[in-house]
Amino acid sequence: MLEWDLSRRDWVERIRAGRSLLPDLPFTQAQKTRADHAVAVFDCLKLADVPGTPTMAEACGDWFRDIVRAIHGSWDEAAQQRMVQEVFLLVPKKNSKTSYAALFMLATLLLNERPRAKFILVAPTQDITEMAFAQATGAIRLSPALLERVHVQDHLKKLTDRKTGAHVEIMTFDPKVLTGQKHNGCLIDELHLLGNLPRAIGAIGQLRGGMIAYPESFLIFTTTQSERAPVGVFKAELGKARRIRDGAAKGRTLPLLYELPPDIQRGGRRGEEPWRDPKYWAMVTPNAGRSITLERLQRDFEEAKTLGEDETMRWASQHLNVEMGTTSGSDVWAGAEYWDQNAEPGLTLDAIKARCDVVMVGVDGGGLDDLFGLAVLGRDKVSRVWLLWVRAWAHIGVLERRKSEAARLRDFEADGDLVVVDRFEDAFEEVADIVEDLHEAGILGQVGLDPYGVDIVVDDLKRRGIGDERDEGRVVGVSQGYKLTGTVKIAEVRLSDGTLKHAGQPIMEWCVGNARIEPRGNAVVVTKAASGTSKIDPLMAAFNAVNLMNSNPEPAGSVYTGERGLSVFG
Repeated sequence: MLEWDLSRRDWVERIRAGRSLLPDLPFTQAQKTRADHAVAVFDCLKLADVPGTPTMAEACGDWFRDIVRAIHGSWDEAAQQRMVQEVFLLVPKKNSKTSYAALFMLATLLLNERPRAKFILVAPTQDITEMAFAQATGAIRLSPALLERVHVQDHLKKLTDRKTGAHVEIMTFDPKVLTGQKHNGCLIDELHLLGNLPRAIGAIGQLRGGMIAYPESFLIFTTTQSERAPVGVFKAELGKARRIRDGAAKGRTLPLLYELPPDIQRGGRRGEEPWRDPKYWAMVTPNAGRSITLERLQRDFEEAKTLGEDETMRWASQHLNVEMGTTSGSDVWAGAEYWDQNAEPGLTLDAIKARCDVVMVGVDGGGLDDLFGLAVLGRDKVSRVWLLWVRAWAHIGVLERRKSEAARLRDFEADGDLVVVDRFEDAFEEVADIVEDLHEAGILGQVGLDPYGVDIVVDDLKRRGIGDERDEGRVVGVSQGYKLTGTVKIAEVRLSDGTLKHAGQPIMEWCVGNARIEPRGNAVVVTKAASGTSKIDPLMAAFNAVNLMNSNPEPAGSVYTGERGLSVFG
């Protein structure tokens, strides 16, 4: 059986024109009939919390009926398999996503033919669970026929079809409860809220495993964008859906992503992005004129602006699906505005070694609750452009102490940019290995470190003949705090004019986004965001390397002593 092509390569043109994002599904006549029947059942259900209790036929837009059609019409009777097994719906708040999801699961219960089938609607919080259950039971209680057919157990949040014995359970996300579940259909609402839960990926893997026993089973994700940069299971599932939509990957996941085209979402200078213009908002508001109006969005936007840029960005993430990134926030480092445009995909440490005549190494790190950061900054021997690559290390204990960031750190580990160690001595040794390799390649200029708390690294390098009495001046201390003001400005300028390129590593995008500027008289100090979960150590390591490279060193081979306010380690 051939796979269906679920891509929608022309999604940008379609979303600009307000057209359906549903791929061209090759329904047979039998499948079309099945899809139409499912829509008819769904359309008869009523919204209990809306004046006049309208039916779905009156209240719901065709954009959500696309999901009803795709799931229930994609069953292949001959092959006994569902051609659309999963759906990933990304749609902003106030588009009745949770209400429609609850009634979709009720309609699915009524359409089901398997005796004693089990369906699950999973919400990330108790409040969302209550809301979904209220919508489903509200629709039942508005229909005498449904009251007779469906048994409601409020204390269990369970709906049972007396005709087939099948049931829907509406529950709050709990990995322990979901593990081992076998189901005929599962819908997970607000996936973005599960991104930081370290066991979420495993729990969803268990739910996928539970689908194997039933060929008609399905899995649906409905979510808005995250208030922070995507992480964990949300990042993984969103990335997969985008790749399928764009034709870069195949699969049985239907991607319906109501997000603004890249030039509108990320174009323009910080504070002047095109998405701020209300003329674009209809693209990502498929329920406009029903549960939400564009006029209401404009009023809410103006109110958010009065509370500052941070609230404005939070509002945009939730109501326009604007993805948070390095330029989010009112006091972010100015270089963040130019960070994304200077990424050079494929830039590796080996590429820097091959292309550069000299490299400077920066090192920064704190205690067990921080990352230990290494930055390698090379100067291209032809273009003279600076090229940056980083790596970081984290103590295993930080994953337990900072559980909210554990999933994010594991993502960086999977990228190969973060190494989790049982003891920091292992990190120090790996740093020394990298520095020694650059030294043996004949391109190492200097190594710059925060003068405090780096004795072990310095001693390890000396044992390797780097920075010892025969190599004096190779390893130096770089003054921190307000004394880095000039260095920070240099990095900003080089990013703005494109003469500082980087490897586009997600860990650095995160650190750049975490960096905050604090004025200190005529100087500035780069700090991390107030939360202790935000880390900037690899970025500070990069500033140390920039400080050294700014001396315009000769090609490596000689030793440089500092005349730039550096303290040389003895």
